[in-house]
Amino acid sequence: MSAILIDGKTVAKRCRTELKQEVATCKKGGISVSLSVILVGDDPASQIYVRNKQRACEEVGIHSNTIRMPQNVTQEELLEEISKQNADPSCNGILAQLPLPAHLSEKEVLQAISPLKDVDGFHPENMGRLMEGAPSFVPCTAAGILELIHSTGVSLASKRCVVVGRSNIVGKPTSILLLQEDATVTIAHSKTKNLKELTKQADVLIVAVGRAGLIRGDMIRPGAVVIDVGMNRTEDGALCGDVAFSEAEETAGFLTPVPGGVGPMTIAMLLKNTVVAAKMQNKQIIS
Repeated sequence: MSAILIDGKTVAKRCRTELKQEVATCKKGGISVSLSVILVGDDPASQIYVRNKQRACEEVGIHSNTIRMPQNVTQEELLEEISKQNADPSCNGILAQLPLPAHLSEKEVLQAISPLKDVDGFHPENMGRLMEGAPSFVPCTAAGILELIHSTGVSLASKRCVVVGRSNIVGKPTSILLLQEDATVTIAHSKTKNLKELTKQADVLIVAVGRAGLIRGDMIRPGAVVIDVGMNRTEDGALCGDVAFSEAEETAGFLTPVPGGVGPMTIAMLLKNTVVAAKMQNKQIIS
């Protein structure tokens, strides 16, 4: 068996094409969709992520405003900038690029962003709405994972899904979305015993822990859908995921590559949330 690759670039491109049409329709109605990204410091990875988001915004017609703040910015200064963006009617979405420098409270920053502009979907109010099954904004990576699974044509109803990783950004929201599609969901984490026994049972296996090669080929059920969210670097600088790709390719039915799998979808879902925010703020009906 050789797994069918789930091409995140292709799925994301299709999403961006649809969003470009939506943004054009908004502009005809007098709405200019805008995203503000707050970047603190000069972390190289964050610089790349923000640049990729800018390019994606430009492609679909969303105005991108990058607000650069120094590494030593105070909590008060950062919160003041967020308050300014919250009050600016021309700003539809606000994203604080993570991680933040250690002296800043990530929790306080995320809670300061207005729930109506929280296009990352991390505000407690939006996380609560997700739990209730009526989200305004779904966390971007989790939403992207579901889109990739849907692209395979595999129905999640009654499927056994195992999510390895329990972060608020990926593991927990992804598990909720799977439950809402009638899957049976198990969450594994660093304290889980006999991980292999769990992963071998999974019709759908999602791995998001940041540990290169954690999942080996013999830990995967033949024919399973495997979504690798990990993004790690080998000693020679190459990117790799949490799944041993060459081994998984011989066992899985569907498999995401790293890079080119989940990453492009995360940005596509950010754009989607920004368009949703613009429509909500302008009291348009969201189709």
